Amino acid sequence: MSSYDLAIMGGIVVDGTGMARRRADVAVKDGRVARVGFVDAADAEKVIDADGLHVAPGIIDAHTHYDPQLTFEPYATSSCYHGVTTVLAGNCGFSVAPNRPDQRDFLTRMFAKVEGMSPVALSAVDWSFETFPEFLASRAGRLGVNMACYVGHSAVRRYVMGDAGSEREATAEEVEAMRQVVAEAMDAGAAGFSSSSGPTQLDGDDRPVPSRFASRGELEVLCAEAGRHYGGSITYLHRSAIGGLDEQDKELLVHLGKLSRLPIILQGLGGRSKVDVPGAGWDDVAAWIEDAGREGVGIFSLLRNHPFDRDFRLDQGTNLYEGVPAWHRVTRAGIPKEEKLSMLRDAAVRDEMRQAVENPNRDGDKGSTLPPPGWKVVFVDEVSRPEHEKFLGRSIADIAGEMGVAPADAMLDLALEEDLETVFRYVSKNRAWEEAVAAGQRHPAMVIGVSDGGAHLDRDDGADWSTAFLAFWVREKRLWSLEEGIRQITQVPAALLGFPDRGMLLPGYHADAFVFDPDTVGLASKRQVHDLPGGEARYSARPKGIMWTIVNGVPIVHDSELLTGSLPGQVVRPGVR
Repeated sequence: MSSYDLAIMGGIVVDGTGMARRRADVAVKDGRVARVGFVDAADAEKVIDADGLHVAPGIIDAHTHYDPQLTFEPYATSSCYHGVTTVLAGNCGFSVAPNRPDQRDFLTRMFAKVEGMSPVALSAVDWSFETFPEFLASRAGRLGVNMACYVGHSAVRRYVMGDAGSEREATAEEVEAMRQVVAEAMDAGAAGFSSSSGPTQLDGDDRPVPSRFASRGELEVLCAEAGRHYGGSITYLHRSAIGGLDEQDKELLVHLGKLSRLPIILQGLGGRSKVDVPGAGWDDVAAWIEDAGREGVGIFSLLRNHPFDRDFRLDQGTNLYEGVPAWHRVTRAGIPKEEKLSMLRDAAVRDEMRQAVENPNRDGDKGSTLPPPGWKVVFVDEVSRPEHEKFLGRSIADIAGEMGVAPADAMLDLALEEDLETVFRYVSKNRAWEEAVAAGQRHPAMVIGVSDGGAHLDRDDGADWSTAFLAFWVREKRLWSLEEGIRQITQVPAALLGFPDRGMLLPGYHADAFVFDPDTVGLASKRQVHDLPGGEARYSARPKGIMWTIVNGVPIVHDSELLTGSLPGQVVRPGVR
């Protein structure tokens, strides 16, 4: 019999500790690293030749919505192609469990609305569970990647309160029932508790999601309960995530940290909005984080390290202007093309739209406050008429300046002349974005990478964040050494989230790894594919320079192709080795 199940031979190991890389073989036995050093290939049942390549721990993605997808597609594509071996689902208060049979339609429509999922694809969710422990148990032996999952506040509220969970605050008896549900989930191995007060988040009926109806007392009880068990974290989309962190939320977040004794993981710290993280106000927020630390509270923020890159056409619809009611009424999906054309030719409608993007809704009680893209970052990507080719690659702000008209008129007139078939592209990358993200990611409170994997199928696939980080911030900008860059996306999230024996390639650790070429790693393609149930479309991103993804010692991806048949993934539970 072979001494080892797998040997990765001749590679340069970047082990996740941050220490200098070195040439070493990696031997695996029973899903764990057995040896790092010299290995005789003859002692292994399977051998991967990594000569000329680097070997690193598997990447941990701290913010995904893969829990619905993983019930019918076990590999978390596209994330697995990019070296990701562990995904954390159930974010923003949305989890597929707990549920009751008569609530599944509500949960499906909420996922579709808030997270941009396909209702048709979601019809493939395997609802073979109701409670959170049943959900985790149902994934055993059915995962290609490792999965951890938060128990989501909105799911818990609907489970306990039914329709009333989307209408009012809970009674003391209902809060107690919710506490028991959270306790049960944590005992079963939930990664922690997730919730949202974010004003952009509306359910399938355009009402605030259930967690937004919770009182402060309810939130305190549930966070405190999560902290009484086996560790993990609290992830919370605070009310002022868009518009800048306010004093009321600062006090609340510190209080939740003291109650739970868990890390508090947020979104959007330091920015005017989630769109321009972590720009304006970062110095003040950094000082507040230091103050919170002195009180014993760990505050962390997810950082999107790669720019938004989304194409859209007005005839097909877009939700980018959801926070601008005058635009959303016209540009959203589902409106017949002729009706859109008629509205955009109406002088009164155009008058209302002309300055609306510059003055979006900021009142969560009046609807979504999603910030729209500014005119400097919306570009003309494709045109249907030759005379408009002069606009290709230019921003709407630039075109409007040349024409001497309002940016809204420049964009809408062009679209009308092309029967709404113009392809626009929103790309947030510019010098200000680069400087802000470079400054923010070096702070120890910033958690690099947020994919939203499994969600926002109507936009782009954020699952390429790790590839973008290695290519741009590590190789091109040299903001990080390769050793420290790898540590930031492996050991750091493992430690923060409470996942023992993961995030480093050391003897005894779970053998999660990826094999790559740091000189060539980058994005190879990003395109729409129709591979979801029902032939539904999504964006799929594939890398170059990443050769293997290995989960618990079993290769699942080679050269961006799934090695089907193997399901080595495990349910990852905080504090459980």
